[in-house]
Amino acid sequence: MIENQYIDIFNQYRDKIDAKSAPGLNSQRDKAFEAFRKQGFPTKKLEDYLYLDVAAEFMPDFGLNLNRVPFQGNPYVAFRCEIPNMTTNLYFVLNDLFHQEHSPQVEYPKGVFVGSLKQFAEEKPEVCSKYYGQIADVNNNGIIAFNTMFAQDGLAIYVPKGVIVEEPIQLINILKSEFNYLVNRRILIIAEDDAQVKLLICDHTVDESHFLATQVTEIYAGRNAVVDCYDLEENSDKVTRLTNTFVLQEGSSNVLVNNMTLNTGVSRNNYNVKLNGEHAEAYVCGMVIADRQQYVDNFAFLDHAKPHCTSTQLFKYVLQDEAKGSFCGRILVEKDAQKTMAYQSNNNLCISPNAKMYAKPQLEIYADDVKCSHGLTTGQLDEEALFYLRSRGIGYDAAKLMLMQAFTAGVLEHVRIPRLRERLQDLVEKRFRGESARCGNCMVCK
Repeated sequence: MIENQYIDIFNQYRDKIDAKSAPGLNSQRDKAFEAFRKQGFPTKKLEDYLYLDVAAEFMPDFGLNLNRVPFQGNPYVAFRCEIPNMTTNLYFVLNDLFHQEHSPQVEYPKGVFVGSLKQFAEEKPEVCSKYYGQIADVNNNGIIAFNTMFAQDGLAIYVPKGVIVEEPIQLINILKSEFNYLVNRRILIIAEDDAQVKLLICDHTVDESHFLATQVTEIYAGRNAVVDCYDLEENSDKVTRLTNTFVLQEGSSNVLVNNMTLNTGVSRNNYNVKLNGEHAEAYVCGMVIADRQQYVDNFAFLDHAKPHCTSTQLFKYVLQDEAKGSFCGRILVEKDAQKTMAYQSNNNLCISPNAKMYAKPQLEIYADDVKCSHGLTTGQLDEEALFYLRSRGIGYDAAKLMLMQAFTAGVLEHVRIPRLRERLQDLVEKRFRGESARCGNCMVCK
């Protein structure tokens, strides 16, 4: 089994992994190791992984940067990503190493921390230990356990009670290597009561090597906290990305998680959200544009544990050529979660006859005073709408583009940063035109 190879690596290099990380991260490794040893990677025998052989993705011979060899050069010069007319505080994770040397000196409100997860664990050990590895359950699946075993760094955002971070924080994940490479990234977001913060994550690939990236994101939203997390995938076809996002919400908090896949090889994104306080609101959205042999799989589980909460799931796929997509959405309304409002929608366009989409919406309700719904549509472009546009003098390609853009608009409407929404609309149009979806503003993208 491929798991044994990684178990041996972990045992052999455990001391080195710990020495190059921090006690707050190291304290979770034993528990994660036991969970991984028992579970292994998810297999197709599991209902939620019917269409992805996870173990096969780990079979190639990958390199790992357990020695934390730093990236040579200044990414702020080579990779700077700019969104027109929008100011962000910009940070880089190069493969799975937070780039500390050229990080900006930002004057955040008192008590705010934005930077290396390793540094956060060292400077604020009590806060880190309270949340790191506590929201993401290593027993949930073997990928989370694997990531927790090997992750040595990442991004940490801590916003104390009552503090509002006005400018969005932008994290650019760069995959760069001359040989096949495995990276394990962590993101920890803590927004205490009445705090607010926005994070934009951009994934880019520089080299043509085969990359495998695991990423675990933990988000805690205290009472009345507001957290936006946007995740933009612009990777190469040789990238496999396996992400798990866990959200824990207290009363009257508002969390938006919005993932947009513009280019990838294989992508699996899991979302686990627990609404743990009354009047909490959660929005989990995703947009996928895939072609050639690409495969994108989204799984969303929203747990309504308290009364008077609201959740919205909205996922849209546009698949061309021989691309494949999968969506599984589950809403759980627990016994005491009366007055729940939960809505789930999955809409898919298969532009080409060989494109395939698999979808499974689910509702599990144990309360009797709720408003819940789920909807699923999969089809091709509306021929009547195409005919109508063409009868108005619009060419076939332009009419097709207009309909595809209109189809994806619902997900983009859930982007709560206007300048970012405009930029994403441009990127989506470029992608549909068959152009590179990359930003075009940095030296690498030109």
